[in-house]
Amino acid sequence: MTVEAELARSAGAISRGVELSIVVPTFKERDNVSELLRRLGRALGTIAWEAIFVDDNSPDGTSDEVKAIAARDPRVRCIRRVGRRGLSGACIEGILSSSAPYVAVIDADLQHDERILPQMFDKLAAGSADLVAATRYTEGGSAESFGAARGLISRIATRLVRRLLKTPLSDPMSGFFMMRRACFDGIADRLSPAGFKILLDIATTADDSLVIAEQPYRFGTREQGESKFDVTVGLEFLGLLISKLARGWVEPRFIFFAIVGTTGLIVNVAVLELVLLLAHTSFPVAQSIGTFAALTSNFLLNNMLTYRDRRLRGWSMLTGFLGFCAIGAVGAVTNVGLASWLYSERSVSWLAGAAGAVMGVLWNYAMSTLFVWRAR
Repeated sequence: MTVEAELARSAGAISRGVELSIVVPTFKERDNVSELLRRLGRALGTIAWEAIFVDDNSPDGTSDEVKAIAARDPRVRCIRRVGRRGLSGACIEGILSSSAPYVAVIDADLQHDERILPQMFDKLAAGSADLVAATRYTEGGSAESFGAARGLISRIATRLVRRLLKTPLSDPMSGFFMMRRACFDGIADRLSPAGFKILLDIATTADDSLVIAEQPYRFGTREQGESKFDVTVGLEFLGLLISKLARGWVEPRFIFFAIVGTTGLIVNVAVLELVLLLAHTSFPVAQSIGTFAALTSNFLLNNMLTYRDRRLRGWSMLTGFLGFCAIGAVGAVTNVGLASWLYSERSVSWLAGAAGAVMGVLWNYAMSTLFVWRAR
């Protein structure tokens, strides 16, 4: 049966208004779009639904494929994001663009079982829950399709989150869920657009204000495309975990920024010692080279990790780097000035030095966020 025929099965339901918006974050998933829509049409029956694809400017033409189908069916929409990346941010934008009373998030890789969507919808419509999370780790669920390494990482992360954050979710790493749109609106401005685990962010941000239910499912095998899981995703998870442990007082971006700054210190000292050893030059020259190496390292790592969703490319990297260096120079002056003033008031060197360093980091972070990567 064609995609058009599958979508037309529920055409009569659209007259009563959209009941369910299904947000599908995508990056390089062109080959899965048509099949996912066919499966959604078959699974949802008479539920009045729409699919909102939020594509991070995929180079494979994912957004073009979605728009071609959307031209034939008004229940399919596409938001193409240019200049920003990240699954959590895509989900937030997609949900906020909807007007349905219920919203769901599902991956485009066909590993989430769309056949449980009606059961999740029924639980919300019956008023027994505010959020229904699909889970692989309760009776009836399965994650057997994971490879050995990925499965081990998932289990460790799940246990870590449940122990440290006390979340009621049996599968907090899941990206498959459905919730009341009104409940999402109440916490949307407190969610982090940077990151990979939007369900965990929602559950911990809402605290006890959400009634959470679960629906078991069997995690499928990816048929097309490639997994988005990599080292940076793991680091994003750790940043979100630390942020939640700090009750939101420290945001994930700042954690990454501070970690990168620490690596910059190591690079500075290592290059300094290497130049002194090999070039036999003066200390000021060697320190200048080390400082430049640290600034370069910090900029590249921040661009790759801290501001992954706002990554600079091409000529913007050059202007961004110059701005980053200028901000760092002002931060150094701020650091020294504050530390010197505190030391003159109370001669406790470590306290004055620490205060100056903290002020310098805060300045560098705030100004880099606002003017180099222009992030929130």
